Amino acid sequence: MKTRLLIITMFLFAFAPFAKSQTPEHLSFKGIPIDGTLNNYIAKMKLGGFTHNGTNNGMAILKGDFAGYKGCVVGVSTLKQKDLVSKIAVIFPQKDTWSSLADNYFNLKQLLTKKYGEPSEVVEKFDSMLYSEDADDGRKMYGVQFDNCKYYSIFSTELGNIQLSIDHDGVDSCFVKLIYLDKINTEITNLKALEDL
Repeated sequence: MKTRLLIITMFLFAFAPFAKSQTPEHLSFKGIPIDGTLNNYIAKMKLGGFTHNGTNNGMAILKGDFAGYKGCVVGVSTLKQKDLVSKIAVIFPQKDTWSSLADNYFNLKQLLTKKYGEPSEVVEKFDSMLYSEDADDGRKMYGVQFDNCKYYSIFSTELGNIQLSIDHDGVDSCFVKLIYLDKINTEITNLKALEDL
């Protein structure tokens, strides 16, 4: 009897790693896999200290602290026709100066590089000579506000992509944005969209 039990136990341990490798893994945000229904994901985020500010057109808006930054706005997105979370966007607190905006961007880039390795794509430039490295802080902010700033880094992983960028909403709101795209669920939502075409 002991021999049989030992053989069964060894069999289970031998196949456990194989069984785990067959389970598809998802990109995670705050340790939560980017997967499942929107309501389930919201519930998990609430347990992580985020407050839910509402849901509209397949996107939930939450607010909370992330990566050492207080008061971040987080958008959790699904495809309207399929209730499956595939994208998370984080908008960090807005900044009024280029130096503070750039500090946020480069600090987060350094942290992401430490976790995910070197970015697969980086663009960090202004589209006009008016905003060269010698330009003052105010001129560079003007470049951000009027779409002349292209600062982004993309981190490609086996589980999906993460994009860090400097962005704006009109001229009054400039911020750093971080987007997580889960590979498996993005492919599923893209297939669903293709069916509609």
